[in-house]
Amino acid sequence: MSRLLVVYASAILMILVQGCGNKQEHPTKVMAITNNSEIRETPQVKKIPLSKEFKSYWYNGQAEISSFELAQERYGEIRQGSAVLIYVTEDFLPEKQVKADNYSKSNTPILKLNSTKKFNTGIYPYSIMESSFYPVGQQSHALKVSASVQEWCGQAYSQINNREKFEVKSHSYFETEADQSFEIEKAPLENEIWNIIRIDPTKLPTGTFEMVPSLEFARLRHKNIKAYTANATLENGLYTLVYPELGRKLVIKYNSDFPYDIQGWEESNTIGYGAQKRILTSKATRLKSIRSAYWSKNKNADLPLRQELMLDQ
Repeated sequence: MSRLLVVYASAILMILVQGCGNKQEHPTKVMAITNNSEIRETPQVKKIPLSKEFKSYWYNGQAEISSFELAQERYGEIRQGSAVLIYVTEDFLPEKQVKADNYSKSNTPILKLNSTKKFNTGIYPYSIMESSFYPVGQQSHALKVSASVQEWCGQAYSQINNREKFEVKSHSYFETEADQSFEIEKAPLENEIWNIIRIDPTKLPTGTFEMVPSLEFARLRHKNIKAYTANATLENGLYTLVYPELGRKLVIKYNSDFPYDIQGWEESNTIGYGAQKRILTSKATRLKSIRSAYWSKNKNADLPLRQELMLDQ
């Protein structure tokens, strides 16, 4: 009986240490990464070597949490709020495309980003969360991206799974959007560029190409989830992305030295029509960044960590 308890305790400890999971794209088998491990390569996916500093920074049992002061445009006005970017490495299940509960050589190591925004529109609040799961050590697309939006009128959820094509599922309380399930051809995803920056910004797409805008943008602007023509430039720690057809511009500012941390961003969108047409810009400025195994910081005694991040209770 004592031996069984030891085995059970070891299994629980492994889950707690992993914190958040990891996985990979359907046709490829990849080994989980430790400081001394390898990544298997297949003809479909290009291998990218990972530096010692990358492994040391991202595989130490902690996540990186960064808070931002947010000025968010919604309904033609700028709203004050907060944003948080949470980066963490995980083991991802290739077939189910979810976080793995247990380690396996068939898991795919990923860098996950959970990004949140909170702001008020008059009497009622908005809460937005997007997640992107990007395989480390590979040059490919994100394995999965998702987004949810909650406000007092209702809630909406969208998800893209990377399989033979991009499989899209979308649910909304709007009649014309309702429940949808369809496929689109693969193209760079705006959601995944935030992960690519943290791994190797030189791998960001530049020039003129087709890109799928963020799921948040598609939801808030009621745009179809599909690829649109985009123009992108990369220089001096700035990645600038423009969608001429959508009247949209995104500028991400990041540290040009490793670990390529995000310092802020600006998102400009054209709103209104005719004489009422104008451009409004949302802005996010970093407040604080910490390293923490946040999944274990769930006690009342851990509330001061939110104060450290300069976030409201």
